[in-house]
Amino acid sequence: MSTISPNDLAQKVGETIGTSEWILVDQEMINKFADATGDHQFIHINEEMAKMTPFGGTIAHGFLTLSLFPVMTAKSAMPRIEGAKMGVNYGGNKTRFLAPVRSGKKVRGHFKLLEMAEKRPGQWQQTLEFTVEIEGEDKPALIAEWISQIFV
Repeated sequence: MSTISPNDLAQKVGETIGTSEWILVDQEMINKFADATGDHQFIHINEEMAKMTPFGGTIAHGFLTLSLFPVMTAKSAMPRIEGAKMGVNYGGNKTRFLAPVRSGKKVRGHFKLLEMAEKRPGQWQQTLEFTVEIEGEDKPALIAEWISQIFV
């Protein structure tokens, strides 16, 4: 995994700076997320009832798909910021859930740098376009603009 200075990364605005490995979204992951969030809607956890929906089976929660951002970042070749002490989520400009992730599908993230700006000395704000691709499908699961603060 390579490292890069914040200033050098800022020169890559508009570029795709990483793609993650494929991650399996299986029923066990979906069930654990349902337990963690209290969202036990049948389309996520009841395989028999979900078969009767247009989805044809259980699907991941949209927020589960979005929450894969950290693991997808870690499992990508996206350059790491030299001297970074910590990074924190700042929020999102927009998030769109475009297609369901069916249980048993693999997904991966693509990261396009939209902004890299120093807000104050040693504090950078990074905005990424985060797209989650579903293996074998044309439409992505989601596209989000995600903002992080990076402290160096």
